Amino acid sequence: MTRAALVLAAATAFVASCTRIDADTPGARDRGSVSIKGSDTMVILGQRWAEDYMEKNPDVVIRVTGGGSGTGIAGLINGSADICESSRPMREKEKAALLSRRGLQALETAVALDAIAIYVNEKNPLRAISLPALAKIYEGATTRWSDTGGVDRPIVLYGRESNSGTYGYFKEHVLGNRDFAAATQTLAGTAAVANAVKGDVLGIGYGGIAYLAGVRALAVKLDDRSPAVAPSLETAEDGSYPVSRLLYFYTAGEPTPTMRAFIAWVVGPEGQKTVADVGYYPLPKKSGP
Repeated sequence: MTRAALVLAAATAFVASCTRIDADTPGARDRGSVSIKGSDTMVILGQRWAEDYMEKNPDVVIRVTGGGSGTGIAGLINGSADICESSRPMREKEKAALLSRRGLQALETAVALDAIAIYVNEKNPLRAISLPALAKIYEGATTRWSDTGGVDRPIVLYGRESNSGTYGYFKEHVLGNRDFAAATQTLAGTAAVANAVKGDVLGIGYGGIAYLAGVRALAVKLDDRSPAVAPSLETAEDGSYPVSRLLYFYTAGEPTPTMRAFIAWVVGPEGQKTVADVGYYPLPKKSGP
C-alpha cells in the first residue's frame, strides 16, 4: 500500500470509528477544552495548531505540552490527556494497556508528514551519508569524521532520550534495534539536539525536518550503492527519502465534539497550511474523483 493510501485509510478510520467514552474521560463532558500531550518533535506544531484554531474559535481552550511520545501515550492511558501527539505509531501493548485501563480503543489519525533529518554543522563538508554508515556512527563503530570522507577529528554524537518517539523510530529504522553508542549525548527535545549541532562543528544529530535553522540536513542513501536523496515534501510523500514517517494524533475512543471539530480542522486545508508554515509536510492530497 502506498504512503498516500495509508494516510487516507487512517483518515477514513478516524471519520468512521465510534467507541464508547467513559464519563471520567478528560473532556468527556465536553467543556470546550482539550488537553494535548506528547511528542517534543510535534510540540511546536501542536502549539501553532492550538493558537491558530483558538483565534478562530475563542470559546475553545487547547493546552499543549511535550515530554515525548511515550509521555503522551502514558497520558492517554492514565486519562491525563485528551489527545496524544506521537511521532511513532502506538505499540500493540500500549493499545492493550489503554483498553485494559479505560475500556477504550486507541483511535489513530495521521496529521502530518515528517522526514527525520540528519543534522550536521553548517561548516561540516559532508553532504550525504548512507544508512549503514550512519548506523556505524551511532553504534560507535565509526568515531572519526575522516572515516566518512571528512576531517580527521572525532565525531560528537547527539540524540534523543529513550522516551522520544524519534529515538524509537531511529533505533528501529537506522540501528535495526541495536543499542546506541554510550558516547551519545541524549537531550530532551529536538530543538536541543539541533542547537547542540549548531554550536558544535564536530557534532551530528537527528530529528524532525522543522528544526533546520542553523544546521544542515544531509542527503541520505538507503545503502552504499543507492543515490543520495535529500529530505523534501516530494521525497517524503513518495517514500524515496529513507527515514520519512507520518506524525499522529491518538484519542481514547471516539473524540468529544470539541475534539472532533479540532482534529477535522487539523487535517483540513487550514490545519495543513499550518503544517507547512511550521516546516513539516502536509498530508498527501486525495487524488481521483
